[in-house]
Amino acid sequence: MFTTTFWILAIWLIVNGVWTCFATNNQQLMKWFGWINVIAIIAGFWVFYGAASVAALGGWFTAVNWVNVILAIVQFVFAYRKTTAKNY
Repeated sequence: MFTTTFWILAIWLIVNGVWTCFATNNQQLMKWFGWINVIAIIAGFWVFYGAASVAALGGWFTAVNWVNVILAIVQFVFAYRKTTAKNY
């Protein structure tokens, strides 16, 4: 369970991180992916502290979880920021 969850979260982090870099103006999708990321964070920490860990992945698992936390914060900043409409 520990290794499988790690790889799922690692792949999610890569896909979500790349997507976040290229779609910063799409606030609706940022909200969706931010909340999905919150669920991934909760699941990641739950598995990290609840399942039998694999020593080689322990540090990497912690790093993936905390990078997901930072990515979720960035997503929520972009998702809930105020934008001004320009009328030309």
